Amino acid sequence: MDKQELAGLLAKLKTELESGQAVDEQLKQQLRTLDQDIQRVLAQDAAQASEAGEASLSERATEIEARFASEHPYLASTLRDVMDTLGKMGI
Repeated sequence: MDKQELAGLLAKLKTELESGQAVDEQLKQQLRTLDQDIQRVLAQDAAQASEAGEASLSERATEIEARFASEHPYLASTLRDVMDTLGKMGI
């Protein structure tokens, strides 16, 4: 269920990103990279992901969330949900 929930949250984040105010290209690239890394982790199990050093996903998401909180608050809550779900999955 957590993988499905995370995939749904990532889709919601993409939709909000496309429908909201403009986001600078550097932040978009950070989100794309984070999304790709999360998708790769979803293809593995949580234990493999942790062993592969993917724990930094939460750290990177936290950094991006801090920028969203000030620049794009409508996206920050969805990104926090993604971070919570990663934590629940042990990633």
